[in-house]
Amino acid sequence: MPPDLGDPAPDAESGAGEASTAESDTPESGPQTAADQPGTRPVSASSRTRKRKRPLWRDLFVVVIVAIVLTVLLKAFVVQVFSIPSGSMENTLLPGDRILVSKIVYRFRSIERGDVVVFSGAGSWDPPAVASGNLVVRYWDDLVNAVGVAAPGTDYVKRVIGVPGDHVKCCDSQGRVTVNGVPLSEKSYIYPGSVPSQVPFNITVPPGRLWVMGDNRADSDDSRYRTDSPGGGTIPESAVVGRAFVVIWPLSRINDVPIPDTFAQAGLQAAGALAVAPPAAVASGAAAMSGVALVWRRRRRRSR
Repeated sequence: MPPDLGDPAPDAESGAGEASTAESDTPESGPQTAADQPGTRPVSASSRTRKRKRPLWRDLFVVVIVAIVLTVLLKAFVVQVFSIPSGSMENTLLPGDRILVSKIVYRFRSIERGDVVVFSGAGSWDPPAVASGNLVVRYWDDLVNAVGVAAPGTDYVKRVIGVPGDHVKCCDSQGRVTVNGVPLSEKSYIYPGSVPSQVPFNITVPPGRLWVMGDNRADSDDSRYRTDSPGGGTIPESAVVGRAFVVIWPLSRINDVPIPDTFAQAGLQAAGALAVAPPAAVASGAAAMSGVALVWRRRRRRSR
């Protein structure tokens, strides 16, 4: 019987083929790219370019709009820049100065003697203002006024000398302006060499109005020369835009605009408080003082 030779040996070629097939089914070694990783979306070159190249004009447009909105809000409610066009407030303010005017300070306190204020003369010292019918002209005027490039023609800057109820007079025997009988020491702020006033005046400031004067008394169009206007030269408190509190330009002129010490005199304040007190209040105060005096006299007699 021929010997059993067993199963035939595997064909070398077929083995090699299986091995090659197995190798072809095995993933190639090495790092995988983002496109090969499951769940990752490939980013095209065009989308990356769009993200990097944001239009510059769009950013500039946003910046300009934000700046305009902030400027309008600040001008309307907080502060406004004004340009000084004349020398009527020298040397406190010089022509060409840019000043910041607070529009909110009088929401927290009343207008005080010595304040340097900006006010509109429209309807009091000047004819009522008429807005331009051209929208472009109107917006341009608002823009240049907001940054202090040009001051409106009916706006004035003066110092408050008398508030409602004050008796303002010029001059006493020494040539000084008096308020409620108290003389003002004005050498610290009026123009050097100027006298307090070359024009005599004597007025009691009506309710709701102010007596204002420029610091350069020889070159100031102020209440003294407006006595034929409504209010006898005084201006309405409602016309006040705000208080000038700092010079911001030129850089060499940066400084605050303080209230002179002469307006803090105790006698001036006491006299002013009495001047603005209602007649009923004055009468009741006098009656109270009389009552106290009467009681004191009776007790004194009993003690005797």
